[in-house]
Amino acid sequence: MSDRLTQRPRKSWSDVAFNVWGVLVMLFLFAPILVIIVSSFNVGRLLVSWDHFGFDSFLALLAKPAIRDAVWISVQTGFIAALVATVLGTLAGIAMARHPGKWVWWFLGLLLLVSVTPEIVDAVALLPWMVFLGQDLGMSLFNDGIVRLVIGHSLFSVAVVSYLVRARLVGQEANLEEASADLYATPTRTFRKVTLPLAMPAVLAGFLLSFTLSLDNTVIAAFVSVSGSTPWPVYVLSALRSGLRPEIAAVSTIMLVLTLIALGLVAYVLRRAGDSAADIARTMGGG
Repeated sequence: MSDRLTQRPRKSWSDVAFNVWGVLVMLFLFAPILVIIVSSFNVGRLLVSWDHFGFDSFLALLAKPAIRDAVWISVQTGFIAALVATVLGTLAGIAMARHPGKWVWWFLGLLLLVSVTPEIVDAVALLPWMVFLGQDLGMSLFNDGIVRLVIGHSLFSVAVVSYLVRARLVGQEANLEEASADLYATPTRTFRKVTLPLAMPAVLAGFLLSFTLSLDNTVIAAFVSVSGSTPWPVYVLSALRSGLRPEIAAVSTIMLVLTLIALGLVAYVLRRAGDSAADIARTMGGG
């Protein structure tokens, strides 16, 4: 009798089928990433031809100036674009959360339009606009490759940060800000001491997400970049003509690690702010 009670219930065929399907989906999603990670340790001439295991591909980041410059330009551009997007997106998110009205829905619609517009459309629009500003109007600032990349990369990121900050503040009452005003604090001091700390987890999350989005922005970068400011995604595209080498996989692995660290920091910041797993998912989704 006791054996029957302790015997585990047999799984139905549907449970087994769903488990198998889940494993297949995970393999489908992560198998390409595993291939890149394994290929980054390949010591050979081409990425598709395995020679033997080694770390020479990672050392190419220091040994080859072209790779080092491309990675540095991507990191530099991503950091500046994240700063620009964070400042603009934070102000927009706070305005939407604390000054509701019909204008908010119109503005959200514009942000949604920016979010869903294909990158190729943005790239085709940005290229002649940059040429017009830089050459026709003589504004040499827009002839700089870093400036072009920052503007192109920050377009989508501004919308992301705006969603995150608005989602963070909409769920919180404005009682603290009203109390600060009742205590004769200036609007600037209230913003610096009350509003900004309340929104800070979403601000940091938006900054990190903007940085990761900039690292893999390929289409816009390919259109607006100029000679001497080639970011890493454009360098990889140009390397396709001569065949991908293992150092491409090595640097891609490093980029993947940076992305995972950034996403982990986003979750950590939101967790420290007291958010639950559902709140973290909602905030990172902009909902």
